Amino acid sequence: MNAREEILRRVEGIVPTRPAAEVAASYGRIDRSYLRRHHEDGVLDLFAERVADYRATVLRVPAAEAAAAVAERLSARPGSYGVPSDLPAAWTSATDAPLVHDFSVASLDRLAGAVTGCAAAIAETGTIILDHGAAQGPRALSLVPDYHLIVVLAEQVAPDVPEALERLDPSRPLTFVSGPSATSDIELSRVEGVHGPRTLEVLVLQ
Repeated sequence: MNAREEILRRVEGIVPTRPAAEVAASYGRIDRSYLRRHHEDGVLDLFAERVADYRATVLRVPAAEAAAAVAERLSARPGSYGVPSDLPAAWTSATDAPLVHDFSVASLDRLAGAVTGCAAAIAETGTIILDHGAAQGPRALSLVPDYHLIVVLAEQVAPDVPEALERLDPSRPLTFVSGPSATSDIELSRVEGVHGPRTLEVLVLQ
């Protein structure tokens, strides 16, 4: 028996595994009469406001202008950009920046940044969710480069948390992004870029 198995054996001895049927029944008894959404109108306005509160840059543009907007943002930071292999070509068709589709984790630190899509977004909290599926690439792409440009479609923005979570597959690796990476020590000295991108920009396509 290895160390992991021994630890799990001890945990199970303290908190025995419950039968699946009992767990399902317990889950079904949870009261879900809470308010599911706090906003009916102005969802995109609220999302943009909340994301900006996290010190992220938010740009709202018509979908037809996506390529020009992406090109403008990338031109401000010379260098190569990591992009998922299935990122819509229409988003990057106007940029002159070198785009890297086949990258190793070791090479990510040498990139100027990353461009990805997302799985969903939450207006109430200003949170963007990646499940690292279509147009998102592996998790490392959203964590290693110092700059991250996320393209969010208007229809991906849910008013509140419950509706956003219903759109997700809980078995996938989910990354919740609420502004640039930031952390504080015990004296509340804020440091950005320690465990994720120092700069986050969000392009909302309407």
